Amino acid sequence: MFTSVLMIEKALTTADVDFVTTLHGDEGVAFQVMLQPRGDQADRLLRAIDDVAMGELDEAAHERATPEAEGQAEQALEVSLAALHAAGCEAEGRLIEDHPLDELKSIVEEAEADEVIVLTDPHYVEEFFHRDWASRARHKVGVPVLKLFSHSKA
Repeated sequence: MFTSVLMIEKALTTADVDFVTTLHGDEGVAFQVMLQPRGDQADRLLRAIDDVAMGELDEAAHERATPEAEGQAEQALEVSLAALHAAGCEAEGRLIEDHPLDELKSIVEEAEADEVIVLTDPHYVEEFFHRDWASRARHKVGVPVLKLFSHSKA
């Protein structure tokens, strides 16, 4: 069985689940899901610049943390795990609040993961400066890191 650590920032869509569960053909896949919602942990300025770059000026003007974010994150994780289970995969998950890359390294080692998949919306400024999760993880975890873009906007 192939083991993937899947880093996400919102609930997986059906298209996302189909995509990540078919990456390795018919081989069985077990997922260790890490969800860190974009909120207080992400730099609001970078998110606002991303919104402007994507033409979403209303979003840029209203970037702020929301008090219901934690409850939404738990629900997003539950929905994602249920979707992976429904697709026939083993899946466990946890919410990540601080230092996702330190946590990622630990999970990769504990699970003896074969790869890391970072599935997020585009974050152009972070990617340009190689400050996105995938770029930073490549230097830390010791397994291949695949960067994918989710199939729907958060």
